[in-house]
Amino acid sequence: MKGIVFTLFNELVERSFGLETWDRLLQQSGEDGIYTAAATYPDQSMLSMVTALAKQTSVPAGQLVRTFGEYMLSGFVRQYPTFFPDGMTARQLLLSVDSIIHVEVKKLFPDAVLPKFTYECPSDDRLIMTYQSQRRLCSLAEGLIDGTARHFGQEIQRVQTCCMNDGAEFCRFELTFGKQSA
Repeated sequence: MKGIVFTLFNELVERSFGLETWDRLLQQSGEDGIYTAAATYPDQSMLSMVTALAKQTSVPAGQLVRTFGEYMLSGFVRQYPTFFPDGMTARQLLLSVDSIIHVEVKKLFPDAVLPKFTYECPSDDRLIMTYQSQRRLCSLAEGLIDGTARHFGQEIQRVQTCCMNDGAEFCRFELTFGKQSA
């Protein structure tokens, strides 16, 4: 997993729970807490930290990962503003993940292991996204979708109809886009 994920997770934990919680999380997970955005770290390291945070805060791990996905989107907006040009819509951003954003990520980080998204567009206000990843972090994808809605000021109803964590080959999200706030 790329270091940017770890540095953003560190930010979220310190902002939401405090530096002391971050320090305890590192002690409990056995991590050193020194991460650089371009480096690659074991997936297990993130899992250990999420598990430690869930124990400390009594917040379910899935909920923490979903919240982190929302926060991660805001971090991407700050660090990679070219992916979020003026005039873009939430739907356009979600449709660009595999074809544009992940292509650019691979240019920056050739060793990045990225999830795969596919899309169906049954109507102008609906989008069906499928998510596949060996990491099975569908809660993170949910959070990224929710963060996209927040960033663009647009309601997105999200229904997950199947999940890799329940034995499916992929996770499927049926999205319905509401009005965008002014």
